[in-house]
Amino acid sequence: MTRSAAAIWFVFGLALSALPSLGESAGARSPQFQMEFSNPALSPSHWTLTLYPDGTGHFRSEKGNSGASALQSAQDSDEQIQAPDVDRDIKVSSRFADRVFQTAQQQRHFNSGCESHLKVAFQGLKKISYSGPEGVWNCEFNYSKDKEIQALGDSMLGVADTIMEGARLETLLKHDRLGLDSELEYLVEAAKNGRSLELRTISGILSRLAADPDVMERVRKRARLLLAGIGS
Repeated sequence: MTRSAAAIWFVFGLALSALPSLGESAGARSPQFQMEFSNPALSPSHWTLTLYPDGTGHFRSEKGNSGASALQSAQDSDEQIQAPDVDRDIKVSSRFADRVFQTAQQQRHFNSGCESHLKVAFQGLKKISYSGPEGVWNCEFNYSKDKEIQALGDSMLGVADTIMEGARLETLLKHDRLGLDSELEYLVEAAKNGRSLELRTISGILSRLAADPDVMERVRKRARLLLAGIGS
């Protein structure tokens, strides 16, 4: 065997020896659930929320070129500072993560379609996907024919609303402290009626507001109220 041929076989042997470790790595990959939302009429017009079974995850949003979000319309009386694009790691409660993955693992008909095709107003396109030991599946819908899938989409919207509210609070703290009062009032109401979920995802900014002597006492009080509702 020539020296060049021996070198080729040596490299080939190294590649083969690496294959088991690559397979093991892929097999050990954690299950993942993701929802991608888009609606050009809203701001942000597009966001993606990814979750893992331990409650860790990532959120990324893009404002797009639209006007104010429908989620903000209830509190918009004047021109409001918009939340910036968000790109950050998050952590939800184990209870919320368990519910998401139980639903995702049970709904194996994702690939068969979950759109109701009912004549309902466009609420935004939701693309949900799951990958794990059971397989990989996904579906897209505006309004789902499956109540559990629709509820799952609504719950992810609630978490996204909370995260974006946190980003708005951070912006207001820097540029418009007086605006914090109405924003916290809205968030308290949204948390009470279930529009905003998993406040632990914005516990950092809430803690800052609760302890900041330079903001209104009402703001500190509402921030403390929201923190008290997070639980363990």
